[in-house]
Amino acid sequence: MYSIPRRQSGATLVEMAIIAPVFLLVLIAIIELSMMFFATLTMQYAVREGGRFAITGRCSESGAANQQRFNTVIAKIRDSSMGMYDRTAPVISVNGTQYSTKTYGNAMFGAAGDILVIQLDSSWPVSTPMLSSFFTNGVYRFTVAATMRNEIFQSCKT
Repeated sequence: MYSIPRRQSGATLVEMAIIAPVFLLVLIAIIELSMMFFATLTMQYAVREGGRFAITGRCSESGAANQQRFNTVIAKIRDSSMGMYDRTAPVISVNGTQYSTKTYGNAMFGAAGDILVIQLDSSWPVSTPMLSSFFTNGVYRFTVAATMRNEIFQSCKT
């Protein structure tokens, strides 16, 4: 049987106390980085789905005449984002023009045959102290976009 010398009996515990916090910080940083990339990819998918819906010119999937095209496109983006839309609070740009919720309109997605570029500028707050120093104000900012040509369609009635 192997016996540990008396002077080394607590060395393992001390080594663990030194290594464990560093290991946990690195592990949490890896999890946070993966969440940032997950948010980016999810929002890219959502803007692509919203763009695919927008190029059809449809006003709503249910056929409701009073629901406008932009509300349906934004709802499609929100539904496809798995909750990331509300978490990242994106600023929407269509064909280079930023829109707020007060300035949305049916014409913002263009007419039949026009090129449509939907861009979302989003931000993700970084909570890991080790990572936050790498980002301005501790916030990861990212942009996702989708570019497509509108199909031939009849304009929605407002």
